[in-house]
Amino acid sequence: MNQFSQVEIANWIAIYLAAAMCCAMAMSVSVTVHGFYRDKAWEDVRSVRGAVLFLPKAWWRWQKLYLLSTPVTLGMVSYFAATMTWS
Repeated sequence: MNQFSQVEIANWIAIYLAAAMCCAMAMSVSVTVHGFYRDKAWEDVRSVRGAVLFLPKAWWRWQKLYLLSTPVTLGMVSYFAATMTWS
């Protein structure tokens, strides 16, 4: 790790934490649960087939939130990185 200064290491850690926080906010459980509540997804879980198909639906909803948040996350983290002092 001799090629990075302490400031650069701290900045990279801050960028990774900022990206993680943005992703966590975009894919939060409350957003996913709210979507299930809005779509009344629990009505399909009454049968065995519906319960088995619920997991892929939940996974797809989670992934869709992640993909839709990518441009905003990149913009926020890029702006955050641009405001840092790197030397």
